[in-house]
Amino acid sequence: MKIKELFIGETSHTGIQFFRSLFVGGIATAADMLVMILFRELMKVPEGIAAMFGFIVGLAVNYIVSSFWVFAKAKVKNRIIDFIGFAVIGIIGLGLTQLIIEPFAVEGMFGQGIFVTWKLFGELLPVDKYYIVGKVLAVVIVYMWNFFARKFILYRKVEEKDGTAEKGAESIEKTEKTEKTDEAENKTETAEKDSK
Repeated sequence: MKIKELFIGETSHTGIQFFRSLFVGGIATAADMLVMILFRELMKVPEGIAAMFGFIVGLAVNYIVSSFWVFAKAKVKNRIIDFIGFAVIGIIGLGLTQLIIEPFAVEGMFGQGIFVTWKLFGELLPVDKYYIVGKVLAVVIVYMWNFFARKFILYRKVEEKDGTAEKGAESIEKTEKTEKTDEAENKTETAEKDSK
């Protein structure tokens, strides 16, 4: 594998896609975290709601870059339907994020999170910043979910067509065409013999 292949051109190689997805995920995560922290720190929005706003921005960034650089060939050609599938996987990721952040939240959906109540990090970190630790954990877990779900749910069949499955189908088509051509030639020869 050449270094150029890691960055340039379409690919269905899982390792290269995973590598590229790390970059895209980093950019999307930075956008997500920035928006979440801005909403929480500047607008004083509860952690869970701030995380949702961050998620929406991160999802949009992730989809746009992923659809052109990581998974260039979608199973579904309609971009709206493709985005809906991408978003559904992302929404499941958002649910996972919310569940992971909840124990770290001062103002969680179910009240104060258990790690805040226990003051898990003691004097190392103010309790009103625990949600950032939860978000970092969520990023790692949800990244794995998003990549593999998108790879194997949205894009797997397309990549199989690019590989051996398509080559097998092509050889079957060639065999069928050859058989039809042979049949037509035999009929022509038989008709010529009969006319003589």
